[in-house]
Amino acid sequence: MVRTPSVDKNGMKKGAWSEDEDNKLRAFVEKHGHPNWRQLPKYAGLMRCGKSCRQRWMNNLRPGLKKGNYSLEEEELIIKLHNELGNRWSAIAEKLLGRSDNDIKNQWHAHLKKCANVNTNSSTSTEFDNLLIKFHNMKLTVI
Repeated sequence: MVRTPSVDKNGMKKGAWSEDEDNKLRAFVEKHGHPNWRQLPKYAGLMRCGKSCRQRWMNNLRPGLKKGNYSLEEEELIIKLHNELGNRWSAIAEKLLGRSDNDIKNQWHAHLKKCANVNTNSSTSTEFDNLLIKFHNMKLTVI
């Protein structure tokens, strides 16, 4: 049973995106680009706010977006970059082609944070090497 999507007081649709909405957004962005996310819904014929359109595009519809399991190399790179950059998910996503900043953040909090509990301010290269060894051992015991 599916709930009907709600609409806020400004007439903007909330909730799950329909296939028709995805197709409208995809077609508009592929044809015109996305120079102004605030104006895009009006011109694309969508009853969504600009922020919702941007998030849908960046996290779900963007061409080249990788979905699914992370490779061990990707996870190592996330740990390494988080050690250097902290919670700057957009900066980390720039180094991991095909992964959205939101997806990387979720991967960090769901799977990587618990095995990377080294204090980033005082960690040395030896501590970081030990962290990667610990991470590999955790992965191997799961398999």
